[in-house]
Amino acid sequence: MSYATVMVHVGIDAASDARVRLASGLGERFHATLIGVAGVGPRPPFAAEGLVVDFGPSAEEKEAMVQELGGLGAHFRSLVGPGNRPVEWRGSLDFPLEAVTRAARAADLIVIGAGPQPDDVFRSLDPGSVILRAGRPVVLVPDAVDTLVPHKVLVAWKDTREARRAVADALPFLHEADSVMVAEVCSPDGEAAARQNLDDIGRHLARHRIAVATVTVHDEGSAIDALIRLAREERVDLIVAGGYGHSRLGEWMFGGVTRGLLTESPVCCLLSH
Repeated sequence: MSYATVMVHVGIDAASDARVRLASGLGERFHATLIGVAGVGPRPPFAAEGLVVDFGPSAEEKEAMVQELGGLGAHFRSLVGPGNRPVEWRGSLDFPLEAVTRAARAADLIVIGAGPQPDDVFRSLDPGSVILRAGRPVVLVPDAVDTLVPHKVLVAWKDTREARRAVADALPFLHEADSVMVAEVCSPDGEAAARQNLDDIGRHLARHRIAVATVTVHDEGSAIDALIRLAREERVDLIVAGGYGHSRLGEWMFGGVTRGLLTESPVCCLLSH
């Protein structure tokens, strides 16, 4: 099992070049087609005397958008460089979120930025919305990261549909890894149930010829603090987790693992919803 197509969002954020290089490296690793995708959104309608007016972009504005997308595509190809694997470019006169989630049908894996995005909503991408809408595993890349070699992988386990989906989606990475750790954050009272969960997932991965170590972590503070502390201690290269097991609104109001991984993880994360 492998990824046949890796897709990367090419944006105006400062980390875009590093993200493209990382995705290109994944394409080489998995012998995959690499697709660069970008969107430039049109100006929104405006209200005038109680009426919504939408003239759309002028011919000059549309030409400028087309030229901007062409420049992004040329820059993407220059970063990827010559090679034997197929490389595609998809530029769209649409908001980046729409462009990426629509193009996701052609991808096995989507690579996007995890850091703060530019305020320009017509050219920037909301990572949380991509996770919810893409229907594909999403690799979140922190701003300071430009390579991903999955020597050590940490699976943040919770017995949810999203976590099960993430483990299945991450199998190519897990097969590539030198070591895989599956961890569940639990209270002392939940230790026995957590151990049973981890035994099951350990046996499941063993049937895929993936050897794993399992560990329970007590949530003395928050679950995300415990996971990131473990990731730092074990020097992992990739965290695999389910994305938004609860509603996104609930996560942003009360905190949650997905939100924490988006904003605090020092390493790449593969999230599935």
